[in-house]
Amino acid sequence: MDTTPQPENPVPPSPAPPVIAAPPALAAPVRKGRGWMIAALILVVLLGFSLLGNLTQFVAHSLNWTRSLKTSTSREVGPKLDEAILEDNKSHNKIAVITVDGLITDQNDEDGNNMVDLIKAQLDRADDDDHVKAVILKVDSPGGEVMASDEINKAILDFESDEADDNGVPGSKGKPVICSMGSLAASGGYYISAPCRWIVANELTLTGSIGVIMHGYNYRGLEDKLGVVPMTFKSGKFKDMLSPDRSTNEIPVEERAMVQGLIDETYQKFKGVVSDGRAAAHELNKKEGRPLADDWADFADGRVLSGTQALKLGFVDELGDFDDAVDRAQKIAGIKNANLVEYEEHYDISDFLSMFGQNGKAKAIKLDLGIDIPKLRSGCCYFLWQTPGN
Repeated sequence: MDTTPQPENPVPPSPAPPVIAAPPALAAPVRKGRGWMIAALILVVLLGFSLLGNLTQFVAHSLNWTRSLKTSTSREVGPKLDEAILEDNKSHNKIAVITVDGLITDQNDEDGNNMVDLIKAQLDRADDDDHVKAVILKVDSPGGEVMASDEINKAILDFESDEADDNGVPGSKGKPVICSMGSLAASGGYYISAPCRWIVANELTLTGSIGVIMHGYNYRGLEDKLGVVPMTFKSGKFKDMLSPDRSTNEIPVEERAMVQGLIDETYQKFKGVVSDGRAAAHELNKKEGRPLADDWADFADGRVLSGTQALKLGFVDELGDFDDAVDRAQKIAGIKNANLVEYEEHYDISDFLSMFGQNGKAKAIKLDLGIDIPKLRSGCCYFLWQTPGN
């Protein structure tokens, strides 16, 4: 038995320290994709470029308005144009280059513009700018629609109308148009070249082809083989003129004569444009240019001519290339140097969004097959030279 004396107030044992649970390990953060950030950045950059471009255009237009105190309807309606420098020669003078490439037509593109509207707007822009001293019309075209060619012809005549009075004295606001022919400037391509003050062609240029063509198909023989019988109800004898499903022996002689009369009338108009245009140019160019040869009309039978042949007949004034046309434009305008500029259709963010249907206009995606097949409209007259096989 333990006889050791016990203390009166025994000290209770210390409680064990509480167990502290370790905090759960934090899960690794899930990395979010950055695709939306890249897309947002691209959109911000596009908006920035659009705003900068619109601001630049606004400032340029304001400065031009301040200098010339003129406004241009072409900037309010029709194609929107931006000026681009083709060749900077450190000059205050400018020569505007307007290009006519391919089939001449007034059919609208997906933006609602067409070649005729675009050329008129470019001429208006060149007329508004006091620094533009001359225009070079670069033509590389087999021709095209009669009406479209005639409208461009008249637009050039109107642009040059202040160039000289009835006595040949140049006007104070006149700006000459110099034509620079490419590899092809035939039929309608020559029709729009004829009113130009001076025409430059390469010796290998194909030009001329002065004439009118109306093209169509008659498929009545095929219908007969298929057992298809056309039924036509008409109010007059000639209401179905140029119908493709009539037998050729059903076409009255009078109808053939009427169609040929329309062709001949348009052809005489073509020859008048050539005669008047070249005569007016020669009156201004004097001995430096080429007058039409006395027998030029004998060669206005639809045949194509080389640049060398065209020079001998007086259809062009000079053999050369684009640089020669520039030199001639400077000489006629009375300037020693000039910047070369062109006018391009203006596109901004609204045009980009319109590709996705934001403005209600559908955009067509075109596939370039490397061939250019003219889409001729039935019953329409053309100033057109077609290569064999077309």
